[in-house]
Amino acid sequence: MKPLDRIIEAARQAPRRIVLPEGEDARIVEAAVRAKRDGMAEIILIGNREVVDERLRAVGASADCFRIEDPVTSALSERLTAAFHDMRRSKGVDAAAAREVLRSPLMFAAMMVREGEADGTVGGAVATTADTVRAALQTIGPARGVRFVSSFFLMLLCAPHHPKKGAFLFSDCGLVIDPDAAGLADIARMSARSYEALAGAPAKVAMLSFSTSGSAAHERVAKVVEATQLVRKANPELVIDGELQFDSAFVEAVCAAKAPNSEVHGSANVFVFPNLDAANIGYKIAERIGGATAVGPILQGLAKPANDLSRGCTADDVYHMIAVTVVQAHQIGLSAGFAG
Repeated sequence: MKPLDRIIEAARQAPRRIVLPEGEDARIVEAAVRAKRDGMAEIILIGNREVVDERLRAVGASADCFRIEDPVTSALSERLTAAFHDMRRSKGVDAAAAREVLRSPLMFAAMMVREGEADGTVGGAVATTADTVRAALQTIGPARGVRFVSSFFLMLLCAPHHPKKGAFLFSDCGLVIDPDAAGLADIARMSARSYEALAGAPAKVAMLSFSTSGSAAHERVAKVVEATQLVRKANPELVIDGELQFDSAFVEAVCAAKAPNSEVHGSANVFVFPNLDAANIGYKIAERIGGATAVGPILQGLAKPANDLSRGCTADDVYHMIAVTVVQAHQIGLSAGFAG
């Protein structure tokens, strides 16, 4: 089974309520109808009811089959506004300002997730990444014990020319610019959990550098080595090695020559880059030159899932991100002792 098919099937097995704040966008509506039809999620669309209804009719769907919430007229507005006011009053937000903020579909959707009206949210087809991520951070916030929220891309290698097939995880490609050793260790641990939830296979983590097993001495190499040691101490059961160059992490023969004692044996599936420069450049090279399919950025470390889309996304991209968000919501529920 291809990686995306596996994620979609996992979502079908444990559907969740996903709120889409850009319900007036045709791509969002097309993906929402498909996700509901496939039994993957219960969809909540945010927007002007007449506009959303028109978009649904255009793809042959009925508004009666969807929950539609307009922040201006919704019966939830008073409760969500009060909750946001209580949460942000220490930051100087008064009741009137809270009411204005909750008119934003992004903020309204994120507060629905926070207050248990939805299990996850997907936005960014119209809004910028900055606005989408800010809404999630201000409302949902990090999970307990998480220092900061990070991101990753699922890199899918399924083409005939790919020497290895399957799903691989690159992090952090979108948020944390230059983490210290402790931050890099947190990203590695979260990325391993994310990979196992989405790929359904054990994580093998490579902490990437321009050095392999002491081939170079530099403070940037030392940071990666320290981060690896922190992960090993906290999670001794996790298969992880670092510092490794990418070829040593990905190619068995190179690993045998450069790092014969490596735990990952050249078969890593989670690649943790030392900073945002390397990660962002790396995933785009893999996508544009290597022909990998990049799904993301996917956020990790939030108390409940919220994910970002590209403004150039297709309906297929939205559909796949809904599936990812459903699986994340299910995994968070399991971690909290809820497996419904």
